[in-house]
Amino acid sequence: MVSDRIVPQRVLVLFAHPALEKSRVNRVLIDGLDSMEGITFHDLYEAYPGLDIDVAREQALLTDHDVIVMHHPFFWYSTPAILKEWQDLVLQHGWAYGTDGNALRGKFLMSAVTTGGKEDAYEEDGFHGCRVRDFLLPIARTAWLCGMTYLAPFITHGTLHMTRERMAEHAADYRRLLQALREGAVDLTKAADPDLAYVNRDLSSVLPEATDAR
Repeated sequence: MVSDRIVPQRVLVLFAHPALEKSRVNRVLIDGLDSMEGITFHDLYEAYPGLDIDVAREQALLTDHDVIVMHHPFFWYSTPAILKEWQDLVLQHGWAYGTDGNALRGKFLMSAVTTGGKEDAYEEDGFHGCRVRDFLLPIARTAWLCGMTYLAPFITHGTLHMTRERMAEHAADYRRLLQALREGAVDLTKAADPDLAYVNRDLSSVLPEATDAR
């Protein structure tokens, strides 16, 4: 069972984009996140350009935060390479899961994903045949294995032809959600519902109180 609300939390955004200079939407989504109070923005490709991940540093970051957001573009129905490498190395048996592996128990995990395809392409009767959330099942099960609660993903569809106005709207919603997670103003029962395709389909339904990003 998940309690309806959480106390103020520290939020870690694990950002992974191997070609950020070419991105239109992700650059808008992450702009200013590093200056938000209570939010730690961690660019994995910037920190580890050679994929030489510092496991002790990453585990310390996870220990120091309560909500972990894996933010990345949707590459081949999965994550960019560094995020998979991060999972393989950092989420060690005996630390994150398995015998005495309780370091992450009780924390929250969420995906923030951008897709070039439109929303209707990611439906059971759409071009890809599955929702993005269905493709993210390995991450959801990783959360379960580590004793974490997986929240519905924040998904930004249709990035290839998105207008600047729509980018700004998605960025504002993303900041609103991150701030609400930080402040404990999220209805976690609804946000953790496995039937919720993505949390920003109706953001107000999981944010019972108005929050303004700042």
